[in-house]
Amino acid sequence: MKIGIDSYCYHRYFGEVYAFQVDPGIRWTASDFVRRAAELKVDGVSLETCFLPSLDPGQIQPLKTMLDQHNLDRVVAWGHPDGLEGGRNEAALRDLIKHIGVARLMGARVMRIVGSSLRFRDEPHAPQIERLSVMLREAVKVAEDRNVTLAIENHIDFTASEILALINNVGSKYLGVNFDSGNALRLFEDPVEEARLLAPHVHATHIKDLSPRRGGSPREWNFWESVPAGQGVIDVPGIMKVLKDQGYQGTLCAEVDCLKTEWEEDQAVQMSVSYLREQAARLT
Repeated sequence: MKIGIDSYCYHRYFGEVYAFQVDPGIRWTASDFVRRAAELKVDGVSLETCFLPSLDPGQIQPLKTMLDQHNLDRVVAWGHPDGLEGGRNEAALRDLIKHIGVARLMGARVMRIVGSSLRFRDEPHAPQIERLSVMLREAVKVAEDRNVTLAIENHIDFTASEILALINNVGSKYLGVNFDSGNALRLFEDPVEEARLLAPHVHATHIKDLSPRRGGSPREWNFWESVPAGQGVIDVPGIMKVLKDQGYQGTLCAEVDCLKTEWEEDQAVQMSVSYLREQAARLT
């Protein structure tokens, strides 16, 4: 199984520091991230579009060249933080469609997308799914022309069953899933069971492990803090087995977001990559 890293692991390095976090005083570019991924000898990366230098081909092409030189599989990850806002944001749909061209230019065959988010979790889901179905029918036509598969993330917004309903509504092989193990738990679903339900449609992953913090409500997303894979409560090996048994060919991308203060980003990434490699070896 191929092991990778999502660039969001280093969100503080890219300048996105949550209000309750400390700025590490480090600033990276997308090229810095690719260089670090190459040093860790991973198989692939997921590149968050919010951390790309621009949409200009003159900026994208050198990044593609780096990815090619290091033989890195790649996913372009669009939609941070709220994506299509539950189908309300037409400007976001236009931006999504524009990024399909960026994904193709980058040499990516899969583009992670976001339909909604925690911000809209408590609003009625059926109208969101109906609106998103209309939007994504339009987007997949462009994706099909570019031979790019759109992979919608379970983004602390919809249950696995609701995501399946959305996929069935759109009815295109160019719409699948970016499965996030941590977000499944944050929506109070069993990550292994959610992986099993979505596995036939999974084209990309965020392998995220979580640990509850003391105090606060489990409904708060940052109650479930990120930890290196294997250090939390999520059955990561169980998820990996489900995906392997389904014949998943994509990359298992380690991701950390709201990292517990016991660890630093690069340390957590290294630990996660090592753990995923160990578990993958046991599955062969």
